[in-house]
Amino acid sequence: MKKVLIIGAGRSATTLINYLLKESEINNWLVTIADYNLNLAEKAANNHKNSNPIKFDVTNTLDREKEISQSDIVVSMLPAAMHILVAKDCVKLKKNLVTASYVSKEIQALNNSAIESGVILLNEIGLDPGIDHLSAMKVIDQVKDDGYKLTSFKSFCGGLVHPDYDNNPWNYKFTWNPRNVILAGQGTAQYIINDNYKYISYSNLFKRTESMEISRRWRI
Repeated sequence: MKKVLIIGAGRSATTLINYLLKESEINNWLVTIADYNLNLAEKAANNHKNSNPIKFDVTNTLDREKEISQSDIVVSMLPAAMHILVAKDCVKLKKNLVTASYVSKEIQALNNSAIESGVILLNEIGLDPGIDHLSAMKVIDQVKDDGYKLTSFKSFCGGLVHPDYDNNPWNYKFTWNPRNVILAGQGTAQYIINDNYKYISYSNLFKRTESMEISRRWRI
């Protein structure tokens, strides 16, 4: 039986946990759900026969190494700053790691060690970043395969709000920690136009808006 370790059972992890537990019945997986709040882990497990909810403190080195060493793959759904604790152990113990967060400088610094250990540190594989990258490349590749030349590509991903529920000043809905959205916006945005990099500073980031037509019925 393959063992999957999910660290973190918050809201962002719920859909993933449900999916893995469902797939565990077909693939013969044991899904360990580790969270500092045992009740949260047990709630996410929902008494599934292939689940193993446990109380877990990621800052406890002995507990961390024990659980990681017993797993075939590790999924970290912790706050981004905590991934590095898990990543270092995964490299040392030769276990593959998946996260949904951007690649930090600390994680990037482990690249050579991970390669030498034969370990995959797969980051940026959530919704944004992640699915947006994959869907973008699917569209770009299809355009090129059809013999067309791509001259421009823009990707938008976020909490698009139905007009009936647009009731906050940002016209935006959060499905994760709002603080993380603010933190993500504190860096300088960059994009490419005609092979030239363009930058938008934090002070201007939320001032840059544009209108677009979504369909014949909706306009933002």
